[in-house]
Amino acid sequence: MGHLDHAAFGWLTPVLSYAMASIGAALGLRCTVRALAATGASRRNWLLTAASALGTGIWTMHFVAMLGFGVTGTEIRYDVPLTLLSLAVAMVVVGVGVFAVGHGKDRNRSLMIGGLTTGAGVASMHYLGMAALRLHGTVRYEPLMVALSVAIAVVAATAALWAALNIHTPGAVALASLVMGAAVSSMHYTGMFAVAVDVAPAPGVLPGATVMQFVFPLTVGLGSYLFLTSAFVALSPTAEESDDFARAVAERARHTERITTGDTATAS
Repeated sequence: MGHLDHAAFGWLTPVLSYAMASIGAALGLRCTVRALAATGASRRNWLLTAASALGTGIWTMHFVAMLGFGVTGTEIRYDVPLTLLSLAVAMVVVGVGVFAVGHGKDRNRSLMIGGLTTGAGVASMHYLGMAALRLHGTVRYEPLMVALSVAIAVVAATAALWAALNIHTPGAVALASLVMGAAVSSMHYTGMFAVAVDVAPAPGVLPGATVMQFVFPLTVGLGSYLFLTSAFVALSPTAEESDDFARAVAERARHTERITTGDTATAS
């Protein structure tokens, strides 16, 4: 059996992957909070942004962590279509959960459906990403650890969506995001500890792309997306700020009208 190394670069990949999960969670929560305060197309757009941020953050967390994954006795490559499918699943299934919460009338029922759906999406993304591994040997899983990782994913997703429904201040959202990042990271490494590899050296080149050919550029690109989206959300006014601005403009208009009316009366 090959020895598995989950942190080939030391603490760099675990810390960076946790940061990606936390940033994605923070964006997803802030966008969901914005969506719940909006209506119509604005709510839909904020929910879409929340789903893409959460899905991207979770997927990036997984594959940043996988940058530090290695197995003695075999090279590792990745099946490109399956890896991209894992990204699509993360975004679509997480999106279903976010929209269930954003549009549901019964909050408790919506939270249950959203948590189960989003948790299933996180777990599906993880194990699809693992199915994309190509190596000389056979990958096996410890069933109890797999079940535990899925349970962690569902609990983490439900807690995150509960936070989106009940926590609105930036400080509380930041704290909830750190907890969510820790939960997603725990799910990943629980799933990874379920893995065992029976190495069977074989001649020839493995199919698929190396981590530096495909996974690394994609994670850098998606990480950049998260940072750019963070800037967008930070600079976008909240519903309260927009209302305050509208009231200030209306008050200014009334004040100008009073002055104009007074000047007209004086001239008469």
